[in-house]
Amino acid sequence: MIKQFLVSLTLIFTVTTMGQTASSSPYSFYGIGDLVFKGTVETRSMGGINMLKDSIHINVQNAAGLSDLMYTTYTIGGNMNKTSLETASDNESSQRISLDYLLIGIPVTKKLGVAIGLMPFTSVGYQIRNISEDESEPSYRYTGSGGINRFYAGLGYKLNKSFSFGADFNYNFGEISTSNISFLSDLQYGTRERNVSNISGANVNLSLLFNRKISEKLTVFGSVVYSPEGELTLQNERNIATVQFSETFGETIIESDDIPVDDTKIKIPSKFTFGIGIGQMQKWSVGAELSLIQANKISNRFTDIRQVSFENSTKLNVGGYYLPNFKSFTSYFSRVNYRAGFFYQNTGMVINNESINNFGITFGLGLPLGGTFSNMNIGYEYGIRGTTNAGLIQENYSNITISLSLNDKWFLKRKID
Repeated sequence: MIKQFLVSLTLIFTVTTMGQTASSSPYSFYGIGDLVFKGTVETRSMGGINMLKDSIHINVQNAAGLSDLMYTTYTIGGNMNKTSLETASDNESSQRISLDYLLIGIPVTKKLGVAIGLMPFTSVGYQIRNISEDESEPSYRYTGSGGINRFYAGLGYKLNKSFSFGADFNYNFGEISTSNISFLSDLQYGTRERNVSNISGANVNLSLLFNRKISEKLTVFGSVVYSPEGELTLQNERNIATVQFSETFGETIIESDDIPVDDTKIKIPSKFTFGIGIGQMQKWSVGAELSLIQANKISNRFTDIRQVSFENSTKLNVGGYYLPNFKSFTSYFSRVNYRAGFFYQNTGMVINNESINNFGITFGLGLPLGGTFSNMNIGYEYGIRGTTNAGLIQENYSNITISLSLNDKWFLKRKID
């Protein structure tokens, strides 16, 4: 089943991922853009926790979980986002649809599992107009697009019945383009500055999973994930142009010049995540994770962006699932996996002396497909990021996420030659 669709869907995903705009946030102007990938639909629906044992889904954020895979698993996930942008005096809304990931995981042995995949890492996408009521003062139009994509490769190895170790490698690549146009209402021409960054770099993550029965029914879970500091190299270009601009026909370049600008390097901050949970295997589980992120090491693409600073970040994820009876033959809804959770994060971004925080609640369903272990996963997330204080923007957003997780056996020994 997986083999029949893998090649075609991989091509579709690759083309779509490279061209999509997966953000509509003005905050994506800063740093390296808005973080897009927040986990698979299964973990995202549980508030983002990723240390619960799972033998039929790929755990990207904690590679040690790959050691539990029973079947070759192929998963593809997408997201539909609606965001309301509010200031103290105005509001706007935006919508987008994006493809979030394509992954394939393979149980090599009973102790070793591996996975590879593609996903967007960050995204830049905004259009902001600042129209001056004073004709002697310039008006501005800001736009941004692009982002960073990620090739992922991970492995998980079961050390013993209680401990599993994991490691993953990520190669990051992409292009970010931002521009701003300033113009006076009574003049035909305006000035445009366009900045383009070609980005590349790598980072790794190391993880450890723990689980042990404390009674006949209850199991305790634990996890540690360490992400050492990584680095991205940005090859930067800047162009200044005189343009003729209209809302209908866009911009027409009259003359332009390339301006020398330094290449830069941006740190991917180190992160330490530890979690703990409890549950009854294949019945219910709840857990919580705390992440400490050295976000004060983040910087902007260009040294002349000074409106923002960065501070260390903390994130709390809480969630779990309930599965009434996965063996039920009489009730479909008894085999549905019900998920829920919430999260809170100080993002590390500080603008106009205001810390930008992010809070959300999540819900989800794991819907079995036929009589197999394959399933469709549906999630819903509602959150609030930012504030209307100090002239800033508050984002009220909702995400509907959908994925297919298809399971198959690839490596079966023939019993008859």
